Amino acid sequence: MATLALVLYGVYLLLAFGLRTLIQLRRTGSTGFHGLGGRPGSAEWIAGVGFGLALLLGVAAPVLDLLGWVEPIGSLDTSAAHLLGAVLALFGIAATLYAQLAMGTSWRIGVDPEERTALVTAGPFALVRNPIFAAMLPTALGLTLLVPSWVAIAGLAGLLVALELQVRVVEEPYLLQTHGSTYADYAARVGRFVPRLGKL
Repeated sequence: MATLALVLYGVYLLLAFGLRTLIQLRRTGSTGFHGLGGRPGSAEWIAGVGFGLALLLGVAAPVLDLLGWVEPIGSLDTSAAHLLGAVLALFGIAATLYAQLAMGTSWRIGVDPEERTALVTAGPFALVRNPIFAAMLPTALGLTLLVPSWVAIAGLAGLLVALELQVRVVEEPYLLQTHGSTYADYAARVGRFVPRLGKL
């Protein structure tokens, strides 16, 4: 399962970051990547670093499993869990790419406070305000179930914390400042990661 997890992780990174960045560059002349923001130690900085560490742990888990350096958690290392993991990972990869493409030219990694992009509220954004992040979570859970070790679980937990910080402390304040009542009205109707939950 570790080999499958590595292949799926590679496909995920290639599509969600590589391909989407190339599409953005071709459409706008910009990669859409704003990098790590905030001063060291700030919530914004912690969210960015946490996201990067979560990705590294996600890749490290199957590598360490293949090397025999970490043991899988026995109760989670079952055929049923592996099958569920593969399904979740494939669904999450497809949903992430779909949500990224639905953002059009407003797609970005990170926030530039000086930048103004259109507020996207259609397609998957009509169901949840953060469909890309919402799709990342089943992807990460699926990859964790394929190689269920403490390293994979730490990566999953780190991703969850990083996404919560990024959305609540960085993106929502930026969107409220940029789009004002338009975003406030949208956020009052649409859930944060799950339909109808996490409305502002």
